[in-house]
Amino acid sequence: MKVLFICNKSPYPAKEGGPIAMHRVIDGVVRAGHSVKVLAINSFKYNIDINDVPEDYKQKTGLELEFIDLRIKPINAFFNLFTDQSYHVQRFISSSFSKKIVNILSAEKFDVIQFETLFIAPYIEEIRKYSDAKIVLRAHNIEHLIWQRIAETTINPLKKIYVKHLANTLKKYEINAISKFDGIAAITKKDGDFFRQINSNVVDIPFGIYTDEYDTQEVEKELPSLYHIGSMNWMPNEEGIRWFLDNVWDMVHKRFPDLPLYLAGRNMPQWLIKSDYVNVHVVGEVDSAMHFMKSKGIMIVPLLSGSGIRIKIIEGMTASSPIVSTTVGAEGIMCTHEKDIMLADTPKDFVAAIEKLVDNPSFAKKLGDDAFRLIENDHNNKIIIQKLIKFYEAICTVA
Repeated sequence: MKVLFICNKSPYPAKEGGPIAMHRVIDGVVRAGHSVKVLAINSFKYNIDINDVPEDYKQKTGLELEFIDLRIKPINAFFNLFTDQSYHVQRFISSSFSKKIVNILSAEKFDVIQFETLFIAPYIEEIRKYSDAKIVLRAHNIEHLIWQRIAETTINPLKKIYVKHLANTLKKYEINAISKFDGIAAITKKDGDFFRQINSNVVDIPFGIYTDEYDTQEVEKELPSLYHIGSMNWMPNEEGIRWFLDNVWDMVHKRFPDLPLYLAGRNMPQWLIKSDYVNVHVVGEVDSAMHFMKSKGIMIVPLLSGSGIRIKIIEGMTASSPIVSTTVGAEGIMCTHEKDIMLADTPKDFVAAIEKLVDNPSFAKKLGDDAFRLIENDHNNKIIIQKLIKFYEAICTVA
């Protein structure tokens, strides 16, 4: 089977959620013995030099990059208020990217073309002109749901109006686009249930890992300590950390004056870098996420909005970290409160959960160990990719 992956970001290097998820599927399909080709968008925000990509990766994926200026343009964003078009989607429309797709399809024949995220959907009609391949959407999230939730937590009234507009126009586009795909590979069952209301060909394909390949080398762990890791150019991450620092951290610090909190990830905002929260250390991007997670104690995931599945929770569980997350943050993971995760949706609940883990090291260790076993059972990438390939084969047999 030959699969073309069209990605909104380069899957290499896999340094944040989206690229990690894309890389895991692409790598899994290659390992399963199938041929792949990858076309990815380069942008100012996530720019990759093709010369920095290892030759063996380029050979096995045929990776090509095409630049699109995805920067928000204030004038365009303002006038979008008076249309029913999704500004999120409009930013991804590019004649040069369309031409690149046509060139690839003119040179090669594919069985399946997989779109990584909804924002590639404007190219469906063009692809159908040049290819009879089945088109699959790898849905990393229910995209409009993220913005609905952001709107709900936005306080500024003018900003709230605009975010609601973004959410409503994106929802309209998303619902219309879902019906145009030959199949949907949802990242969680919950997301899949939403898509099944619109498209009958939906399969649940969670984020998968190879637990036997993660570095098992012992790392000196700083106990007790808290940490968060995640790309801060994703709005829900920044929103969640700001909420935690403003509403939770002071109570945690009063209860545990010596307890440090480490914040790691790409694109730390200036307000956070310049902040002076006591015992909060802004680490920024780290060389190895797994080494960082293993070197710290309790992971916090204070997400208030978002959709899909939090890959960093999956990786944190792989590192056997005890995790405190909001219910929204843990969506899509078949975890159980106080068995393999701690769930907390209010400041007091967060403090109580952290207190229980810090005061009971044996409970914290068991929580982390059980979390690792959950990942071994539910997120085995070999099994997940087999399921995806069978899905490909099934839709390819449909006339």
